[in-house]
Amino acid sequence: MTHPPPLLHTTTPDVETSNGTTSNPEAVAKIREAWISNQLRRRQAEFTEYKNANVFTGTWNVNAKKMDPSASLASWLFPPSTPSPPDIIAVGFQEIVDLNAVNVAVDSKASQRSVFWQETILRTLTSNNRHYTLVQEVHLVGMLLCVYVQNKHLPHVSNVSCNTVGVGVMGVMGNKGGVSTLRKHDQLNIERGNSSVFQGFSESVLLFPPTYKYQPNTDLYECRPDKKLRAPAWCDRVLWHEADEGTVECQVYERAELNISDHKPVMATFTCRIKNINTEKRSDVYSEVMRSLDKRENQSLPKVDLDKVTIDFKSLYYDNKSTASITLTNTGTSNAHWRLVPKLEDEALCKEWVQVSPTFGLLVKGESCEINFSVQIDNETAMKLSNNEENLDDILILRLENGRDHYLTVSGKYARSCFGMNVRDLVLISEPVRDVPLDPKGRIDFEASHPPASLSVPKELWRIVDAICDKGLHEKDLFLTPGFAAEVKQIRECLDTNSDFGLFHIHSMAEVLVSFLASLSEPIVPSTLFPTLEIDQGNIMPWSRRFLEELPPIHYNCFVYIISFFREILLFSNSNNLSPAKLARVCTSCLIRNDDATRGGKGDRSRNMSLIFLHFLTTNSI
Repeated sequence: MTHPPPLLHTTTPDVETSNGTTSNPEAVAKIREAWISNQLRRRQAEFTEYKNANVFTGTWNVNAKKMDPSASLASWLFPPSTPSPPDIIAVGFQEIVDLNAVNVAVDSKASQRSVFWQETILRTLTSNNRHYTLVQEVHLVGMLLCVYVQNKHLPHVSNVSCNTVGVGVMGVMGNKGGVSTLRKHDQLNIERGNSSVFQGFSESVLLFPPTYKYQPNTDLYECRPDKKLRAPAWCDRVLWHEADEGTVECQVYERAELNISDHKPVMATFTCRIKNINTEKRSDVYSEVMRSLDKRENQSLPKVDLDKVTIDFKSLYYDNKSTASITLTNTGTSNAHWRLVPKLEDEALCKEWVQVSPTFGLLVKGESCEINFSVQIDNETAMKLSNNEENLDDILILRLENGRDHYLTVSGKYARSCFGMNVRDLVLISEPVRDVPLDPKGRIDFEASHPPASLSVPKELWRIVDAICDKGLHEKDLFLTPGFAAEVKQIRECLDTNSDFGLFHIHSMAEVLVSFLASLSEPIVPSTLFPTLEIDQGNIMPWSRRFLEELPPIHYNCFVYIISFFREILLFSNSNNLSPAKLARVCTSCLIRNDDATRGGKGDRSRNMSLIFLHFLTTNSI
C-alpha cells in the first residue's frame, strides 16, 4: 500500500506579488526550519553520546486482592535473573479493585488501593539499601501505573508527563482491558502477525507458563467445578516499541510466583540505549549551520547601507523647523525595495513632531537616495513637553523587502519656552523659563534652590505689554498688521531667556503678545465660562459680572491686566486707528480656544464672548 506524499500545511494563504509570482512567508519559514533540523540530524554524531540503562517493567492483575502489609514484592521486582538494581522501574497493576458499577463510577476506593500498592512497592524497592523515588503515578479505577527512578538519576529527569484514556462506558469510564486463549494459538501474536494490533511493537518469546487462571493463594490452575472454567493463557504481557531500531534489547522475560491473585505477575528487563545530547556541542553545531545558511541567504538578499542611523538635532526651539537627512545606498546585487513602516501597535510612522520624506522607494544596484527629516515643536507638542507628557526621542523602522529591518533614531533636546506653558506655572517662575528643567527630578531640584515666586501675572506678559506701552501706543493698525518673522523669533528668545529686547518693530511685539496668549496650555478664559444663552443688552451685565466672579484667580489677574492695557490703547485710537470692536476680535482670537467656542451650546459662542469682551472694553465695570 502506497501513501501520498505529505503536505506542508500553512495557516496563511499564498499571496500574489506585484510581479505576478506568489509568496508565503509562513511556508518559507517552515521549510527553512525543516532544512535546519535535517542538517542537525545529519551531524548528530558530533554532539550525541549513547549510554545504556537498565529498565524493569512489570504487570500484574491482582484481582482486587491485597497482600499482607509486611510481605515483599522482591521476587517480582528483583528476580534472581536480574543481578543489578534497574535504573528505571515501571510497574503496572490491573483490577486493584472489583470492577463493579460503584467502583467504576466512584473512584474513592481505587485511590485508597492505589496508595496501598505504592507503599508496598516503595517498601520493597528501598529495602537492602536501595534508593528509588516515585517520579510519576497515575490510576484509573482498577488500573495503576507507577514509575520509579534511582535517586542518582533524578537530576537528569525532567518534563515528566502522563495521560489516561477511559475506554469503558461511553468512552469515559475507567474500565479494564486485556487479551488472553496456548503459545502457538496465542491470539495476541496471531493478531499482531496479521498487523491488526500493536503494529511496530515487539515481544520476547514466551518461555514461561501461562499466567492465568489460577486458584488464588495457590499455584494451581482453576479447575473447581463451581467456578467458570478457563483455558490457561498468557493474559499478562510486556511489549515494547523503539523509536530507533536496535536501541532496546530484552534481557529477561518471565513471571513471578506470587499467588494472591488468579494471575501471576510478569516482568521484563531491558537494556536501553539512551541518547545523551551534549547541549554545548549541539549549540556549536547549530551556530555553524546557521552561519552557513545566513551566508548563503545573504548573498542573494537585497542590501542597503546608511551613512548614519542616528539624527540628533541637539537643541530644538519653539516653532523653529530643523532639518537633516540620511543617505541610503543599494550595496547589494539585486533591486532594493524599501519603505518606512509603523512600530508594533502604532498606526503612524513616527511621532507628530517628526516629518519624513520620502517614505518608500526603489533603488537599483549602486543607486542612492536621501531620506529627509524635519522636526518642529508646534504648540501642542510644546504643551506636552512642558507637562512632561512627551519626549523628543523616536525610532523609525526602515523595512527592506526580503531583507533586514534598519532602525533609525531621531532625537533632540527641547529648549523650554514660555509658549505652550500654563499661566499658573509661569507666575511661580521669576527666573528665565529656559533654566527650568523639563524632567520631574530636575524640576524638583531646581525648585529646592529657587523658591517659587508669587507674581500677579506672568513676567513675560508684563514685559511685552510694557514694551508696547513704552513705544507703540500711537502705532497705526496696532495688532492688525503682522510683524516680521525673524523678529518674532528673536523676541520669543528674549522672553525665554530674560534677555533685553532689541530694536524691534512694534508690530512684531504685538504679534508675539497675541501668539503668547493663544499658545497657553489653558486659555485665559476657560470654556466652562462661555455663555449658554444668546447675549443681548438685557443680559450682558449679569453674564459679565458672573464671568468675572468665576474666573480662576490667576486667570482673573491676566484678564483684567489685558483689558486694562487694551483700554489704554483705545485712548490713542485717533492715531492707532483701533476701535473697541477691533480689539474685541483680538481678544476672541487669543483669550479663548476657538475650537471650544464652536463646540456645543446655543448660538455662536464665539460671538457671545466677543460681545462680553466688547462690554469690558467700553464700560468701567472692571
